[in-house]
Amino acid sequence: MAAYKKLVIKIGSNVLTRENGLPHAERISELIDEMAALKQQGIEVILVSSGAVAAGRSMVKVSDKYDIVAARQLLASVGQIQLISNYERLFRAHDITCSQVLVTREDFRDRLHYRNIYNCFDILLKHSIIPVVNENDVVSVTELMFTDNDELAGLIASMMKADALIILTNVDGLYTGHPADPASQLIEAVTPAMDDLAAFISSEKSNFGRGGMLTKCNMARKIAGLGIAVHIANGTKPGILQQVLNNSIPHTSFLPFEGSVSGSKRWMAHAGNYAKAVVHVNKGAGEALRGERAASLLPVGITAIEGEFRKKDLVRIVDENHAVIGVGIAEYGSDKAQSLLGMKNQKPLVHYDYLYLHHH
Repeated sequence: MAAYKKLVIKIGSNVLTRENGLPHAERISELIDEMAALKQQGIEVILVSSGAVAAGRSMVKVSDKYDIVAARQLLASVGQIQLISNYERLFRAHDITCSQVLVTREDFRDRLHYRNIYNCFDILLKHSIIPVVNENDVVSVTELMFTDNDELAGLIASMMKADALIILTNVDGLYTGHPADPASQLIEAVTPAMDDLAAFISSEKSNFGRGGMLTKCNMARKIAGLGIAVHIANGTKPGILQQVLNNSIPHTSFLPFEGSVSGSKRWMAHAGNYAKAVVHVNKGAGEALRGERAASLLPVGITAIEGEFRKKDLVRIVDENHAVIGVGIAEYGSDKAQSLLGMKNQKPLVHYDYLYLHHH
């Protein structure tokens, strides 16, 4: 951990707010002090922050006659100004400049947009600026929303090749049962070999956030699979960031897989929702793709194609039980793929270099 040079830090709603849903000013100030200390140690920091709606709630009372989406838009629109103003003031006290980056899922829909967002973060970091990132709840609607800011933080950590992602929530980490159960034990290390973690995790969501521990765990496994360490820790405890980096406080660490992952695969790991079509494969192809040896998707193993796509479009690959194996970039269009269905000795529809497999 001492070697970390680039961190993505995600602060959840339950850390930033009090029980009444209003911002916790003292805790926010303490966390900014901690991030400033990391910056002064030469560590690059990207902050993914919830809290716009909570900040808006402290400024405006919304009538019950408005629907939930409209109320959220109003609160986010007002609250985002308050949130970023607070961050700007607190960082400026440490002679640190911060910036605001508001995004939606659509901003990552293809490699061109993905690269554009990367360039934005890259130039900010090169100028020693801390990006403060949040989903743009003013324009996001249900089908365009991230699962929560954990998903957004994981995407950014992957895109920017961070050394680690630190997720601050209001519990110490992942437990073997419900955190409130005295019999539950904290899982301090999750290795790539550990499988059935979902059996331990409470499905309850936080009071003010959209996600729960299950979404955090699923995202953390994906990011660890891309070679990035993930730490889930209790952001309500003073000095939490330095203690996580020193490994001096109990929390959950997801240990990263070994090996490097290309930029294309990093994008594909998060881009499954933008697949143009579904490619069904037989048992043999499914086993080959999931095997230890690198394998491309060949027409001989394809049984059916749902939807149309062009060369370079993203396709989702599913097995005979409709379980998702992965996503990949098509080497040619669906018309040609249909004509080659089940044929041997043909060019791969998806080459291994442009294939992201979920078990990895």
